[in-house]
Amino acid sequence: MPGPDGLGVGAPTLLARLRRAARPVVLIDGGSGSGKTTLAEALAPALVAQLVRLDDIYPGWDGLDSASLAVHDDVLAPLGPGWRRWDWVTETAAEWKALDASLPLVIEGSGCLSRANRARATFGIWVELDAPTRKQRALARDGDTYAPHWDRWAAQERSFGLREHPWFLADVVLSDEDVVRLVDELASSV
Repeated sequence: MPGPDGLGVGAPTLLARLRRAARPVVLIDGGSGSGKTTLAEALAPALVAQLVRLDDIYPGWDGLDSASLAVHDDVLAPLGPGWRRWDWVTETAAEWKALDASLPLVIEGSGCLSRANRARATFGIWVELDAPTRKQRALARDGDTYAPHWDRWAAQERSFGLREHPWFLADVVLSDEDVVRLVDELASSV
């Protein structure tokens, strides 16, 4: 996979680099099931950051591009940032969730690391994992809910990747082993 290799990037080095920014804004992208959420859930508390999950924003199973745009227009808005929650049960937009523009922010989800979003963030992470392993993880996690939608979601991820090349926009590309190690290190640093 092209892009900066994550091997050897430890939590102390990563946190020190992120904390150099007045307001760290981190985008964590990768295919479904790659480990983005696990990493984000460990990184956000270590940075004392707000956490935004694109799973809460995607407007349905065909919404990857819409959520990516919402990151730019709403989540990373210079004034009045926030996001509209998607209610997966009713399949409608729900309440607005305001964000504090002065606090650190971690955003995770497929489609968050676009060129437009990267221009408003301080750091980008791409999590790389092979498709068969990702599919196995995602279906084990979400089962029958996700299974009928896997192919069309994967097609959106491929299209986004071909258009945006998020791994090239990343400051670091992490393997599964890198993510596991970082999560363990971040847990002990909090």
